[in-house]
Amino acid sequence: MSRIVLAFRSFFSILSNGNLPSDVATALGLVKKPQSIAKPVPEARPSDGALQILGILQRDSRLIDFLMEDISTYSDDQIGAAVRNLHDQSRDSLGRYLQLAPVIDAVEGSFTKLDTNDPASVKLLGNVPVSGKASGGVLRHKGWRAEKINLPPLSSGQNTSILAPAEIEVE
Repeated sequence: MSRIVLAFRSFFSILSNGNLPSDVATALGLVKKPQSIAKPVPEARPSDGALQILGILQRDSRLIDFLMEDISTYSDDQIGAAVRNLHDQSRDSLGRYLQLAPVIDAVEGSFTKLDTNDPASVKLLGNVPVSGKASGGVLRHKGWRAEKINLPPLSSGQNTSILAPAEIEVE
């Protein structure tokens, strides 16, 4: 606004109702300009990645469908045939998004010396000393760790609690 217009508007507004118009006060720098309120970006939660990989396994191999189905009525042959396909698809999906490596890269069933007694890395079984520490033992399972995670970014506003949408065929 030009200075003359601001002056006239200010004069007549103060004369008639005793107040300065808000747009004039803003233009003169007497009041801060209202900030546009940005929509808050939802914070990523620790569970988002876990739910995302579970959703990927459902999408690619129908893992949740298999796990949630009552398989007691099926024969071992039927279950074995279903698991072979599920195994291949799940393994491909994990390989696409995660780089997995053994925690201890040794032959299972062999004596293994322990470098750490970290309970998150090594679970001691059998005759564990009272101290909870051991120098070694027979490796029963190599364990797994994620060396690299390459999940696709979540889309804005994506509801990660929906692992797979319901499917409706319209006839």
